[in-house]
Amino acid sequence: MSYVIRAAKPGDLQSIYEMAKLTGGGFTNLPPDKKALRGKLERAEASFASTKDYPADELYLLVLEDRATGEVRGTCQIFGQVGQRWPFYSYRIGTDSKHSEQLERTFHAQILMLSNDLNGASEVGGLFLHPAARAGGLGLLLARSRYLFIARHRARFGDRILAELRGVIDEAGGSPFWDGVAGKFFGMSFQEADQFNAVHGNQFIADLMPKHPVYVAMLPETARSVIGVPHPSGRAAMRMLENEGFAFENYIDIFDGGPTMTARTDQVASIAGAQHIAVAGIADEGEDALIAAGRLADFRCCFGKVGAGGTIDAASADLLGVADGDEISWIGR
Repeated sequence: MSYVIRAAKPGDLQSIYEMAKLTGGGFTNLPPDKKALRGKLERAEASFASTKDYPADELYLLVLEDRATGEVRGTCQIFGQVGQRWPFYSYRIGTDSKHSEQLERTFHAQILMLSNDLNGASEVGGLFLHPAARAGGLGLLLARSRYLFIARHRARFGDRILAELRGVIDEAGGSPFWDGVAGKFFGMSFQEADQFNAVHGNQFIADLMPKHPVYVAMLPETARSVIGVPHPSGRAAMRMLENEGFAFENYIDIFDGGPTMTARTDQVASIAGAQHIAVAGIADEGEDALIAAGRLADFRCCFGKVGAGGTIDAASADLLGVADGDEISWIGR
């Protein structure tokens, strides 16, 4: 297999833009807007070049390249720390309990509370795989490469990590949750708000969103039924996150109501299980693995084989550009 994960470059703009147009909306981190995507690439280039060795407002943008053809067939993103550039908003699902002595009854009402609880966490997101490449486990390579990147640059990431899953979007590209909640306060459709957020950030939410709790029982059934529910195309991603140790802890996206998954960074399976060794030769036999090498802009990750003595297969060595003595990180496939 000739696919490798690498740091994105300014020249990848057109390929990423073409993939962004295929998402179907709701991908805040991958808007089909060239200006916004160019800004992301410039921000990522600065982040890869940064000498900071602590969590900061950095964006690391990776792409999946087919070295045999030069085509970019996927992308994913890692954020060093959310909530620095502007507050990171979520709805937290809570309960308001009230008791009536006269009725001798206690009532429990589910409420949505605007929250900044996740400020300071790192984030993995923006994962998209081109439809032509959805085979051979490439989605898994994209997803787990992010954790090997974090493992190789651990000081740049927080103690908590989150992943937002896209919520339910109807056939017209609208959001039942948005229509039932926030849309009433913003005077714009879900697609308009999602695009505005992707390009300009979410300060407008702080300006216009009411700060008082929203009682779920007062929402239309169309909105209630999708709270914390991932888009059908995101169910596999949710299972992968759960396999890594992420959990749904009652935080949802304020736009589409999709679930926000969280984990302790050092407890994510692919971070905790990453092994860091020096290459000890080339051998085409060994354990199936994801192998990463290089730092920051030189980061690479691919599928390969790792032998008991620290050997790796020739194809992986070529894709990663490593030789005897070079450090690699790997996890079992």
